Amino acid sequence: MDITSILGLVIGVILIVFVGITPAKLGNFWDGASVAIVLGGALAAVIASYPLGLLKTMLSHFKMLLQGNKYNIAELVNTLEEMAQLARKNGLLALEEKANELDDMFFKQGIMLIVDATEPEEVRSLLENDVDAMAARHEESVGIYDKASAYSPAFGMIGTLVGLVNMLKGMNLDGDGAADIGPAMATALITTFYGCILANLIFSPIAKKLRIRNEEELLYKQIMIEGILAIQAGDNPKFLKEKLVTYVSQKQRQKILDPDAAPAKKGKKGKDDE
Repeated sequence: MDITSILGLVIGVILIVFVGITPAKLGNFWDGASVAIVLGGALAAVIASYPLGLLKTMLSHFKMLLQGNKYNIAELVNTLEEMAQLARKNGLLALEEKANELDDMFFKQGIMLIVDATEPEEVRSLLENDVDAMAARHEESVGIYDKASAYSPAFGMIGTLVGLVNMLKGMNLDGDGAADIGPAMATALITTFYGCILANLIFSPIAKKLRIRNEEELLYKQIMIEGILAIQAGDNPKFLKEKLVTYVSQKQRQKILDPDAAPAKKGKKGKDDE
């Protein structure tokens, strides 16, 4: 489970409330109409920008934010190594039964392509097209939060303008009218404050985290593609494993190649160990 999204939000709120505003003055920063203009306006603009089918996927995004990296590269590399050993011993047709046991449809499709003796160039093309289409769908979903991040400060400014117009229209410098200018100006500026908070503490971090999840899946599938093609080419299983672990950091590489090895003593770390 990855709690960094919640942790970052909580830390941000605490710093703003207890360090920036202070609890005693928190009431000065609440205005229901401003919330409606900024949050409601940003959501309305997002709804107007995207089809309903894409907006429905937002419900699954929050689960993705918390689930952490679900792609076990070590398990994938070991599975590909076992398949390479089976293919070298019994031929590619022997992988059909193993393919039917796979839950990952992308993995199953790749294995079945090489079992059916599809040309390597065609296998790569089909699988990479699938990955490219997936990445495009993911980027479209992430774009929802990019747009929300852009719309929030804009509607904050709209709310400020609305507040200023109302303030100027009702301004009366005679008598006690001047005393109302300060509170009215503060209320007008609160919408800009809300817009900045929504953009920089909520929507932008969500977009960044979803892009990280996308990169994790892209790496996982890239390793899968290279492993499938290496099996088809008849690569030595040991060489195949050595080749696939080059996609991960030195620390992960060591765990995959020698999972029973004792952890290295702490010391100076090179760039590749991070």
